[in-house]
Amino acid sequence: MNTPEEGKVRVAFAELIDLAAEKVGGRALYANDEFFAPKENLLKPGRGVFIPDKYTEFGKWMDGWETRRKRVPGYDWCLIQLGLPGVIRGVNVDTNHFIGNFPEYASVDALEVQGQPSPEELTKATWTEIVPRTKLAGGTQNYLPVASERRWTHLRLNIYPDGGVARFRVHGVVKPDMEKLRSGDLVDLAAAENGGIVVTCNDAFFGPKDNLILPGRAATMGEGWETRRKRVPGFDWIVVKLAAPGTVHRVEVDTNHFKGNYPDMCSLEGCSLKEDILDFANAKDIVWQEILPRTKLQAHHRHFYEAELQAKGPFTHVRLNIFPDGGISRLRVHGRAV
Repeated sequence: MNTPEEGKVRVAFAELIDLAAEKVGGRALYANDEFFAPKENLLKPGRGVFIPDKYTEFGKWMDGWETRRKRVPGYDWCLIQLGLPGVIRGVNVDTNHFIGNFPEYASVDALEVQGQPSPEELTKATWTEIVPRTKLAGGTQNYLPVASERRWTHLRLNIYPDGGVARFRVHGVVKPDMEKLRSGDLVDLAAAENGGIVVTCNDAFFGPKDNLILPGRAATMGEGWETRRKRVPGFDWIVVKLAAPGTVHRVEVDTNHFKGNYPDMCSLEGCSLKEDILDFANAKDIVWQEILPRTKLQAHHRHFYEAELQAKGPFTHVRLNIFPDGGISRLRVHGRAV
């Protein structure tokens, strides 16, 4: 088990998208107990806050999922539906602010099922353990790796015997509907829900890189990708691996909510790689083709480009460049898989 203090240890799988996050459609479906704090808090953004003097009729208000003290044999559990089904590389059982009331142990079970099964059907299903019963630490992020290569749609978080968890993160790789991608219709090849992956970026100081390809339009400025103010020459960039190699036919660059901090201009480039590359900043042999030339942007606006596009590919990756810095809420790359 690895339970690093925040900022001291880098956990590789934590760089991957959170498949269970509320903002990608993740849902806490049912918990056997949520006496002190509701299960829905598990999938909310952030790490949870602590308000010393805030109480409810049931006791201390806590920003997480917290069960009552167990006086009978057994353990507590919560059923979760992933917003983005996929292969899980690791989970983060975050006990932030839970010091004297965190669970001693946790485990995670997984299930792949079609449709929208009821909580009753899920409780009767045959689950597969992907994280064995593991000792937790309080007030920290408990990073637990997953070795399974299977695609999962639902999880069951088990805590022993009881207590509180602030947040539950499920980091992995989306496994999309390949029939949809190969249908011949225009598909957003960059979208996380279709299997697009933000591989890397040179800066994500104010807004996480994965926000760029999440479902829907950003609800706030904080739901976009935003870099710090640039004080040296140059520009900022972000690389997206497309869900499948494909040709590009329409591009959308959305600066929703970015008003005094949107980029002055942007451009989009594409490349075709046979093997994955992690260090795009220092890779010298990548041949980038210009898809969208450097183009002026507007504040708080959806920009659509079709006739302006130059090279159409096919490409495996695209790189969005912003000049010189700022925030983009969403990038859509509509194309056809090949």
